[in-house]
Amino acid sequence: MALSFELARISKSYDYRGFCQTLLGRGWFLFEIFYLIQLLLVLAVIGAAAGELTKATFGLPPLVGTLALMALIGILTFNGSQVIKRVLASWSILLYAVYILLFVLVFNAFGSSISEAYNQKPVGDGWISSGVLYSGYNLAVVPAVLFAISEHKKRRETVGAGLIAGAIAVIPAILFFIAMMAKYPQIGDQPVPATFLMAALNINWLDLIFQVVIFGTFVETGAAMLHAVNQRLAASFAERDRDLPRVARPVVAVAFLAIAIYAGQAFGIVGLIASGYGMLTLAFIAVLIVPLLTIGLWKILNDRATS
Repeated sequence: MALSFELARISKSYDYRGFCQTLLGRGWFLFEIFYLIQLLLVLAVIGAAAGELTKATFGLPPLVGTLALMALIGILTFNGSQVIKRVLASWSILLYAVYILLFVLVFNAFGSSISEAYNQKPVGDGWISSGVLYSGYNLAVVPAVLFAISEHKKRRETVGAGLIAGAIAVIPAILFFIAMMAKYPQIGDQPVPATFLMAALNINWLDLIFQVVIFGTFVETGAAMLHAVNQRLAASFAERDRDLPRVARPVVAVAFLAIAIYAGQAFGIVGLIASGYGMLTLAFIAVLIVPLLTIGLWKILNDRATS
């Protein structure tokens, strides 16, 4: 993330198209193809998960949760970068607080079960490759959030932001992964593991808070990724001395959501994750991560701009 942020700063490319043109030259379109496929996959997953959360928490039809997700994402994308940045920052603080609370309560209630899960069998093969694939897939969204650092002027700002963002992104994942071991291996078959874990705790007030926070996280995830598409379109319009109509932003967002959610309903959330994530990860490592660690690093080290 630090390399991505700094490369975006020195090239002044804060949309994924401009960033990938700097990094990949004429091959930039490869990233866009994979990004749009990933976008549809992620939207399908969060759309289906939002419906499952609504059904499990409030007893409402899944369609209600899906439509609410679409409406909130449409509102955020309509309001643009500044509103999205504020929402992402404030919601992340709340998310952190709830994840820490969940971890403490789960460890207090099921600490022995977590220890037993880790001691059931010795460490096997494949954990390094699985970790690399997981990180590679998640790093693929970095070009989608470059708009958040468009006001950074110095190298220490972008590098510092990248290092901090990496830690902020991974710590909740580690905490939640450890907490899920309380119900391993059954939890691996659940469409929304968080709901299954909260049901095991049986704390009604925390369950409600957690579901609301997770739903909000679905909203901010979808909004950020769709906003990246709008920023890419806005840059193309700007090259022609035109402005992307503001109303086009929510229209684009809702259109992508509708297509993705239909796919999610047709194939199922677990099946989408199992079939789509692995191959996309390898593609992103090839067209983004490896070039960033080589070409991108070379460009950064040879930049003569003020650092």
